[in-house]
Amino acid sequence: MEPLSIDSIVIDTPLTTAPSSPASPARRSTPHSDAITIVPPKMKGRQRLLQGLQRMSSSPSLAKMGRTPSSGYRSGGKASMSCVSLSSGSSSYGHSYGSSYSSEMSAGYSTAPTSVAGSPGPGSPAGDERARFCLVGQNTPTSVALPSDLRPMSRQGMDFEGDYFTAPMTQVKPLQRRENFNFWGDMPAEIRIQILQYLNPKQIVRCSSISKSWQSMCFDGQLWSNLDTSEYYQDISASSLAYIINSAGPFIRDLNLRGCVQLRERWNNNGTALADACRNLENFSLEGCRIDRSSIHCFLVQNPRLIHINLSGLAGATNSAMKIIAQHCPRVEHLNISWCNNIDTRGVRKVIEGCPNLKDLRAGEVRGWDDVDLMFEIFKRNTLERLVLMHCDSLTDESLAALVVGVDPDIDILTDRPLVSPRKLKHLDLTRSRGITDTGIKALAHNVPFMEGLRLSKCHSLTDDSLMELLPTVPVLTHLDLEELDALTNATLQSLSTSPCTAHLRHLSISYCENLGDAGMLPLLKACSRIGSLDMDNTRVSDLVLIEAAASLRTRNRAARPLSGSERPRVGLKIVAYDCANVTWTGVREILSRNAETARSTPTSSSDPSEATRYPEIISLKCFYTYQPTVDEHTKRVLHGNVAAANRLERKWAEYMMATEEADAGGTGVGARRRRRRAREARLLHEDEEDGGIGTGNGGTGGRRRRARSGPGGCVIM
Repeated sequence: MEPLSIDSIVIDTPLTTAPSSPASPARRSTPHSDAITIVPPKMKGRQRLLQGLQRMSSSPSLAKMGRTPSSGYRSGGKASMSCVSLSSGSSSYGHSYGSSYSSEMSAGYSTAPTSVAGSPGPGSPAGDERARFCLVGQNTPTSVALPSDLRPMSRQGMDFEGDYFTAPMTQVKPLQRRENFNFWGDMPAEIRIQILQYLNPKQIVRCSSISKSWQSMCFDGQLWSNLDTSEYYQDISASSLAYIINSAGPFIRDLNLRGCVQLRERWNNNGTALADACRNLENFSLEGCRIDRSSIHCFLVQNPRLIHINLSGLAGATNSAMKIIAQHCPRVEHLNISWCNNIDTRGVRKVIEGCPNLKDLRAGEVRGWDDVDLMFEIFKRNTLERLVLMHCDSLTDESLAALVVGVDPDIDILTDRPLVSPRKLKHLDLTRSRGITDTGIKALAHNVPFMEGLRLSKCHSLTDDSLMELLPTVPVLTHLDLEELDALTNATLQSLSTSPCTAHLRHLSISYCENLGDAGMLPLLKACSRIGSLDMDNTRVSDLVLIEAAASLRTRNRAARPLSGSERPRVGLKIVAYDCANVTWTGVREILSRNAETARSTPTSSSDPSEATRYPEIISLKCFYTYQPTVDEHTKRVLHGNVAAANRLERKWAEYMMATEEADAGGTGVGARRRRRRAREARLLHEDEEDGGIGTGNGGTGGRRRRARSGPGGCVIM
């Protein structure tokens, strides 16, 4: 294609020409009659774009320098960007891109200031809206060849004919749906097992009845690595439970069959023992099951990786089982043999010697704890963290001292204390060990610094002397149970309130300690800021203790974080105060009033309304049985956030109690009649005790005839 020259283009204008610019010579317009006018056809696509790229005249500054006008694109040279118009002169939608291109935009091209088609200069033909382009000659080409770097390119970098909009589009093949596509059947088995793990055991068993494939999938061992029947042991049949154990036996790690009495005939059925199916157990519990001795031995022999064993209450558990544990289960850390009547300390000794990692030993009601040699063996190993010896009447002060300080220890001459390493005991339960006295408890002082839980209930021989010496030496004590210690006084509670463990104490039980009252409980409540459970029924505490508990919980709530509007109160302190003669409805009402206050937001001194303090914890109270329904209903309303209903219930109950007291105080009413009847019965009993009686005339006073009555005292309750 021959390049188009600027000399072959004649611009046809009207007879009236625009004024010439002083910087360029005047040009004479070609007469309209002498020009050959060729109206080009309308182009589309690439031809229309190329038609708009026309050569334009140089700037007036180039004319002064005597430079010849450019003559199209030169081969082997660089084209001037200042001579190319990117928009058609005849188009009314051309955009203006400024007065000239800067030297930065024309790297490698001419940097002379030029005029763009969008902003024509004075005297330029393009400035006249009526100007037309006339082509001289019919063979003159209507398009200009573009450089290779300005050609439209495809996405792959190849030239193509036509512009982007006229290029054919590649048709994307639609995804074809697979025939007979089974979403669940074609899913990998690992994913299906992972999905089924979100179901509970009941739902998995129900799904097994869909089909045979589902049955094999639902009883896959990967779903039953933890078989805990404590929640549904009453609802599952013996055949289903035995089928699960036989199917998933090699995969089971934790097996809890507590209370599964239905397996009594299934342990060894038709020569197939359930114990043979389980060979990788780590946690094993048969508490409350009806199982024979041979099945227990088979379980213990087949599972050498056992760590936690619970045989509580099994008549089939004997010293032979303890010997098997010592020989085949050296990794045991937790052993529960409470209430096993056929086990004594001889079997326990074998476990102590064969299981060096034993940390938790629960042997309630096991005989033979007066064995000092066994206690000294436990002392030398010093691995126990929890020891439960409840209802062990055979435990004595000598054996307990051997457990704590050994036999014949060295004594420090300055402090008069045994020179032994501290014990690792964290929990010690000596409930109803009636052979323990103050001497054995004093051996614990200064030797159990890690003690967290101590239960000394029903050890009637204990007094304030031993506890006042022990409590200051247990700085991290959290649970203390002193139930039914009749010899304790308020001095023990006062000593506890000044001990280091007050910051950690969570639970305290002093039930049936009839000598404990307000003098010991008030300082204790002030000191124990984090206590969460307080059992003090059948004691001498009064309403002052309840009021102090409510005030201490309010102080605790002030330091708590602010709650959002969607959060509700929760129980932070549980108090048991029934059968306390000095507790009245006034103290109970104080608890109810403080509980209702927790559901309301009280603004602080700050002016910011968002800084509102809420009381997140309330008190759960167990009191006199006639008050308890009202207390329970009030607590329920507070926990549900119904403050108005709780306040209304408290107000109505208080009005009823005050009206009852006023009726009893008056001269009429049920209370007055009851008091008059009691006074009359008391007077009659007093007269019967006098010598001679009333109305006998022989030393009696008054000489009146005695009224006949059936009994000497009438109704004892009233």
